[in-house]
Amino acid sequence: MLRHVAAGIDGSPQGLAAAHWAAREAMRRGTALRLVHAWEWQPRPAPSVPADMSQRSWAEDMLAQTSDSMRAAHFGLQVITHSVADAPVGALLAAAEEADLLVLGSRGISGVAGFLTGSVSQRVVARSPRPVVLVRAGECTADEHFSAVDGISPDEIPETPYREVVLGLDTARPCDELIEFAFDAARRRATPLRVVHAFSPPPAYAAIDRLAPENGPENGPELLAEHERAVVATLRPWCEKFPEVAVTETVTEGRAAGELIHASADAALLVVGRRVRETRLGTHLGSVAHAVLHHAPCPVAVVAHD
Repeated sequence: MLRHVAAGIDGSPQGLAAAHWAAREAMRRGTALRLVHAWEWQPRPAPSVPADMSQRSWAEDMLAQTSDSMRAAHFGLQVITHSVADAPVGALLAAAEEADLLVLGSRGISGVAGFLTGSVSQRVVARSPRPVVLVRAGECTADEHFSAVDGISPDEIPETPYREVVLGLDTARPCDELIEFAFDAARRRATPLRVVHAFSPPPAYAAIDRLAPENGPENGPELLAEHERAVVATLRPWCEKFPEVAVTETVTEGRAAGELIHASADAALLVVGRRVRETRLGTHLGSVAHAVLHHAPCPVAVVAHD
């Protein structure tokens, strides 16, 4: 199949925001956009379905209107539509496997807060083998860029710089797919990449052992320096592979989720990882990814890794 970015749409404002974000990403990547809508027959159709239309007819009409809107807003973009009578989670996971990445919408909690992740989007993010980007309702081109002079929209001045990309990095379990996705996102936007690494101090009982020089740096400046060196070493080959990307590192003691949410306040995109693992209760999203999906104000990309 033709390389593409997929967007799950359902006729809602958050679905439309996801479609537009996916369209802009497809333009950045030079790929097609695939709009995917999954519907299940219901004895009582949703209120959004007119009384004189079937669910299938409404789905096809909604896809056609959204497709026309994407082509009108993004000149030269190739748009593919796909309507499937299937459970949304299964249909979106199947779409993700065929795409470079999948984009989903979410209702914003407020104008400055994060997401309300429904059961469908949360289950897809937790199970998708491909990167998934979650976009708030109301997200637009201007939100990805710094403010233009005199209040002119970035749509009118394409060279208005993008806001930075933020990457959450765990040096204990660095992941090539995650790091490469973040560097590539920054390169495509010609914007800096901010790498955030947060660490917790050793437990009190362990700190006693670490006082001995042979056991490594004690808690404090030396421990911070150790983590800073680990971040630099982890990023070195990626900085060589992407020399055009300016990288800044933020290494701090604290909770990773809180640091990432704070750093994402002025970001175009936040990139976090999700370890691929099965638990007794099924797939697991992870506490950091779960927190940023609910509270980050910018789009969040979740990248699966081993």
